[in-house]
Amino acid sequence: MWETIIINPFTNALLLIYKLVGGNFGIAIILFTILIRLITHPLMAAQIKSSTKMTEFQQSKQWQDIQKKHKGDKEKLAQEQMKLYKELGISPFASCLPSVVQIPLIFGLYQSIMRALAATPGQLLILARVVYPYFHLSDLVPLNSKFLWMNLGQPERIYMFGVGIPLLAIIVAITTYIQSKVTMPASTNPNDQGATMNKMMALYMPLLLGYFALTFASGLSIYFVTGNLVGIAQYALLGKVNWRALIPGYKPDTTTLARNK
Repeated sequence: MWETIIINPFTNALLLIYKLVGGNFGIAIILFTILIRLITHPLMAAQIKSSTKMTEFQQSKQWQDIQKKHKGDKEKLAQEQMKLYKELGISPFASCLPSVVQIPLIFGLYQSIMRALAATPGQLLILARVVYPYFHLSDLVPLNSKFLWMNLGQPERIYMFGVGIPLLAIIVAITTYIQSKVTMPASTNPNDQGATMNKMMALYMPLLLGYFALTFASGLSIYFVTGNLVGIAQYALLGKVNWRALIPGYKPDTTTLARNK
């Protein structure tokens, strides 16, 4: 099922784009990433809407009064919270959906990249079996895995004075951090658990994706960087980017919150 729904279509899509762009696999990954982002854009728009609602919920006097009333009763507080969610039409899990969708896409893309590059005779045989015949994509195999200074089938390093510097992993971590910060919903409520979780994710996700970029094939890192930049652009087009969040010590005020609603 995983092969049929994810890996084989991804592999063939990459090969088709590779063919259309004249045999540049790096460009194929970039264009494929943009395509995936466009397809999942409605999910991202729903995430933004849900995050905005959640921020408004955390700032509302009604919720703050409930917190004060049931401060010592966590079970009752949770019941009242879910009841208020239902009344206001808020789904506490909607903001997590795009991230959940992203996980299988990451693993599927990584496996597709490695399959398309087919470095061994055994891998070439597997690739020949899954390529769709009507595109004549088998004529493209083996692929050119070189893109700029990278071998897309290997972790990226730039060697200076005998030391390997993982430049792309650093770029992945930086762009992930920037995307997390500038797209994070603003909150002035110190008891906002969602805001606390977002701040933790803004620290952990750059490290996690940076580790993936350090360890896995650089083709996956191209996907990460492109996805981060396109994600920032999508938020900017929707008017949801807060560049001030990059300033150290920045704290949102009521003016910022009003502008982001």
